[in-house]
Amino acid sequence: MNNYKFPLFDERLQHQPLPIPAAVLFADKVKSADGVINCHTRVQRRYPASIKNVVDLLYNEWHRKPVAISTVSDGSFGGSQVIISLQFTLWKIRAWTVPAMFPVPEVNKAFDESGNPADKQKQIKEPPISLMNYYGV
Repeated sequence: MNNYKFPLFDERLQHQPLPIPAAVLFADKVKSADGVINCHTRVQRRYPASIKNVVDLLYNEWHRKPVAISTVSDGSFGGSQVIISLQFTLWKIRAWTVPAMFPVPEVNKAFDESGNPADKQKQIKEPPISLMNYYGV
């Protein structure tokens, strides 16, 4: 998201007279996507302000949009409370959130320097359920 250089939230994109082109591009990507996977860290037991900024910027684009949420944390809970908080925010703007948690606790120990799982026994053998199958699309 850093590449988009979103301004601090002032008004929803649909109500901005001259929105920045990057925000329009991002909104088009969200609207045309079959679903959105939101993966982020936790910041002081909350999701980052940059996530809230982008969620608030859009509105119609989230309507009935399947959204899966994953968090990473250096703690033992993997930011699971953050998932619940963000799910509630997305529900209020009519997004469809996947009712499963995908936290990654102790992320600093979970992967090696190359980004590969440190514990080969814990690798996912089967891919997670697809959003299309989950929502019956």
